[in-house]
Amino acid sequence: MADRAPAGTLDRAFWKGRRVFLTGHTGFKGSWLCLWLDALGAEVTGYALEPPTHPSLFEQAGVLATVRSITADIRDLPRLVAAVADCRPDVVIHMAAQSVVKRGYADPVETYSSNVMGTVHLFEAVRHLGTRCSVVNITSDKCYAHRTSGGGYREDEPMGGPDPYSNSKGCAELVTTAYRHSFFPPDGHGPAVASARAGNAIGGGDWTPDQLIPDLVRAFAEARPCQIRSPDAIRPWQFVLEPLRGYLMLAEALAKQGQAFASGWNFGPADTDAKPVSWIADRLVRAWGGTASWARDRAAHPPEASVLRLDAAKAAERLGWRPALSLEQALDWCVEWYRGWDRGDDVGRLTRSQIDRYERLVAT
Repeated sequence: MADRAPAGTLDRAFWKGRRVFLTGHTGFKGSWLCLWLDALGAEVTGYALEPPTHPSLFEQAGVLATVRSITADIRDLPRLVAAVADCRPDVVIHMAAQSVVKRGYADPVETYSSNVMGTVHLFEAVRHLGTRCSVVNITSDKCYAHRTSGGGYREDEPMGGPDPYSNSKGCAELVTTAYRHSFFPPDGHGPAVASARAGNAIGGGDWTPDQLIPDLVRAFAEARPCQIRSPDAIRPWQFVLEPLRGYLMLAEALAKQGQAFASGWNFGPADTDAKPVSWIADRLVRAWGGTASWARDRAAHPPEASVLRLDAAKAAERLGWRPALSLEQALDWCVEWYRGWDRGDDVGRLTRSQIDRYERLVAT
């Protein structure tokens, strides 16, 4: 399939030497973002707990060597305030969170405390900073109040999903709005705060339990069928670098144009790339080959939304952001990474090469 038309590119000069405070840098998306920011020449301070999985991309790709890493909890307000003050960031990107829907059912207290109070603490640290900076709070496509019909969710729709994880992300959006209006007025002198909601990010190095592609890869490597709990569910799948580019473009816009971009933003794939879970599983089975297979998990599971789509027209119109990879290309890049891991290749080098290839693709 031919590559899509160019989307918006990053301003490399903007990021050279830029001080970035990144929470959640030890996670899957955070690790990819650390490597990209390093390639852009930014100076990154990461603040997070230990890597949430073993293995982890953070360890596999040698991310620690690219950042000033602080191991701490976002629920530790004094420590967070001190870390932000010490960094004196130009850009703050908040990604630290409990990120799994199923775990939200198992431990709702942790989910709300991390995703809601963690966000409050981050904004408190920024408020104590008292200087101008760009702040991007990463939430989720699941932050919206659930509806059963219509097109993709738009940024102005009500917040508040029906399960603890989704609801906590809706709450985090409400926190963002409250702090923006109460403490970060649009006078151009203080922080410019935006939130970003992305689709289901896929890519190499994701080892999160109860996530589709990591579960499939583990099953393939162990030569057993992968048990899938919701094969008919439709999700907005996208390669991990797609939303990360959106977050960085949004941070640039906040720095250059301030409050005009201080609002909520969707970064989702084209409607044609919102596919059922079974479609993804079948595609990966064919690509992996051998004994790779999957089966429907007949056990009882907590409910999840059957259809999720995002309307990203605002990002396209105002930021010039559009997906650069089709879903089929994204899956090919995923298979390339996990095949490399399975062979024992240097996945740190492979990850960096995919970042470079993606940047060149966007620029063409």
